[in-house]
Amino acid sequence: MRLGGRLQAAIEVLTDIETRHRPVPDALKDWGLSHRFAGSGDRAAISNLVHDALRMKLSHAYVMDGDGPADLAIATLLRQWGVSPEDLVATLDGDKFAPEIPSAEHLSACLARDLSAAPAYIRADIPDWLTGAFEQAFGADWEAEAQALTERAPLDLRANTLVTDRAQVLAAFADQGAEPTRLAPHGVRIPAGQGPQRQIAATSEVSFARGWFEIQDEGSQLAASLAGAAPGETVLDYCAGGGGKSLAFAAMMENAGSIHAYDADRRRLAPMVERIRRAGAEIIDIRERVADLAGLEGQMDRVLIDAPCSGTGTWRRRPDAKWRLSAKNLADRTADQDKVLDAAAAYVRPGGELAYVTCSLMPEENTDRTKAFLQRHPEFETISLKQRWRSVVADPEAPVPYATANLGLLMSPHRTGSDGFYFMAFRRKL
Repeated sequence: MRLGGRLQAAIEVLTDIETRHRPVPDALKDWGLSHRFAGSGDRAAISNLVHDALRMKLSHAYVMDGDGPADLAIATLLRQWGVSPEDLVATLDGDKFAPEIPSAEHLSACLARDLSAAPAYIRADIPDWLTGAFEQAFGADWEAEAQALTERAPLDLRANTLVTDRAQVLAAFADQGAEPTRLAPHGVRIPAGQGPQRQIAATSEVSFARGWFEIQDEGSQLAASLAGAAPGETVLDYCAGGGGKSLAFAAMMENAGSIHAYDADRRRLAPMVERIRRAGAEIIDIRERVADLAGLEGQMDRVLIDAPCSGTGTWRRRPDAKWRLSAKNLADRTADQDKVLDAAAAYVRPGGELAYVTCSLMPEENTDRTKAFLQRHPEFETISLKQRWRSVVADPEAPVPYATANLGLLMSPHRTGSDGFYFMAFRRKL
């Protein structure tokens, strides 16, 4: 497919998303099934166009003076992919599969529009009702923080130190421009592609089958490191999901000790079986039901809660979620977070630690939940995180990404180059 066909396809997918209120993966899958002639490169380019358009939906609409799917897709080519109005018009001229587009003069006038005159939420490309939460979380930097979420995310890997080291993983992906992550000591970063470029399929590599690495964002790697699991300890990963942090713990603990992995939705645990085998993580015990945790109350050295949340910290990867989030969604999540905090706290031994993690940037899900938990549970106290941060990051000079009122840490694309993650640690008093 030429650019015109790819542009038309992106417009069709964006229309499907808008009219049927569908997640991006579903809309892309259906388009691909009904257009089987499209090659893998075409599908990747169309996916990139759609995701990029949604990342900057509001500012694109402002510049184009229209928010239709065609406006967004064309603006993506002009503003994010670096195609000039003249080149775009010339390239699409005579292409029978291309949509109709405005003249080069009109497009140039659109690009010249003064975005600084737009409301702040449009410049930031976030829903208007969330500006207060962003300002509360980040203060004067909130707009830059929001804008950083409009960029494509890199592919981050965690070298599995049970079988290899970071140098070997870096060598395996040297031809992909792999670099060491700045903060996570075992992380490897492969930069995001530009324009139509596909992200590599890392899980198809032989090195993946050998267990050399797991795909894990740098922020998630840091959250696991901050939780502090050590050899010989007993750990409960209370919202384990697919097991990324349990696997990180197994490596940190050098396969010495025990890790109990539980999730309220046991279907999410199924992929962990193969991941454990591939990684050589011998100390992870999957607990499918809450009844399987009986007898662990008050026994755990460390309990990790990777809580269900709004996912605002992952908007670089899932930009459509930015426009689906509602106040009700947020309220539902905060109620879930209080429940899992209360439930997981029962498993922490006196002197043990409870780590609370979200992939959210919202104060309601982060510092507000910390304050509420401490009010309900006076038997817990907060842990100072400055020294722990310094001890786990590869760059000891990196600023400590404190959350509001120093109640935890708040990582983000702008601050730490990672997805957005909140981390807080509590200790059960003796």
